[in-house]
Amino acid sequence: MRIKAMILRILQQMRHDKRTLALMLMAPMLVLTIIYFVLADTENEGKIAIINAPAEYVNSLKDYNIRTFHYNESEARYALENGIVDATLNIVNSKSYIEIDGSDGTKANMILSQLEIAKQPQYKQRPDLKPDVYYLYGYEDLTLFDNIGTILIGIMIFFFVFLVAGISFLQERTNGTLEKLLSTPIRRWEIVVGYVCGFGIITVFQSILISLYVIYVLGAMMVGSFFLVLLITFCAAMMALTLGILLSTAANNEFQLIQFVPLVIVPQVFFSGLFGLTPFWEKVGKLMPLHYVADALNSVMIKGKGFSSIWMDFLVMISLSLMFMIINTFLLKKHRRI
Repeated sequence: MRIKAMILRILQQMRHDKRTLALMLMAPMLVLTIIYFVLADTENEGKIAIINAPAEYVNSLKDYNIRTFHYNESEARYALENGIVDATLNIVNSKSYIEIDGSDGTKANMILSQLEIAKQPQYKQRPDLKPDVYYLYGYEDLTLFDNIGTILIGIMIFFFVFLVAGISFLQERTNGTLEKLLSTPIRRWEIVVGYVCGFGIITVFQSILISLYVIYVLGAMMVGSFFLVLLITFCAAMMALTLGILLSTAANNEFQLIQFVPLVIVPQVFFSGLFGLTPFWEKVGKLMPLHYVADALNSVMIKGKGFSSIWMDFLVMISLSLMFMIINTFLLKKHRRI
């Protein structure tokens, strides 16, 4: 009977906690639905800028999942540098000259393989017609970890800062510390800024440690400025920090905060650059904060770009952090008006 009473008590508690029930029942289906659509619509098509090539050869590329665009040499280089195409192709005297974006090694190898397969049979066995391949970004032996290491830095920092900051701020509420602060003349925005700055000091060391470990111990590819990498990871940590504090204000306990993870963190992973996305899903990905972290890290570490190429990512990350802080300031009204 005692066991039965305990079971009934737990079920009664769950029945009154509608948020928990909804998350337990609906969150897995939501995440699985996102995974289904993202993986089902994964972009495997290569985009090639044709400078000069036989028409028959160009037409045959469509059979190998390669879309072609016709540009002159300068236009083709511009399209490659700005991510409009994945490679440029110029055939002179039956010899192929290919310049390719190797920042995604898997996709680059696929494109090179398809270009070779599509060549006319009489050219396949001629070693003198082996293509000359130049890598605009990356290199031929780019490993899978080099490809995803930049993204993993952003994911790890974002996830752990979000979790630790959210739980810590929630404990401040459950222990009564926040209520005591709210009873003093201190303003709500000062509380939010104080917590953000306090945790922010810790995130500085975390950003430095993770970046140093991934780049210099694990050997991830690093072409650009290490200072920019630190700046990006710090902005990512601050964005996760402010979001974690915001959602902890909306949660009633640690369990409810943990329930936000599959809804807030997991979907972002699929839009961070780990998968090739169709144009539609790329637009959806731009709604995810982690997208801008991964884009900035990839631009600096793999492509060696400077601040002028990633300033928009910084602007979005800073704007989102400020927005989360402002919303959190207003949410604190439910605990006590000052």
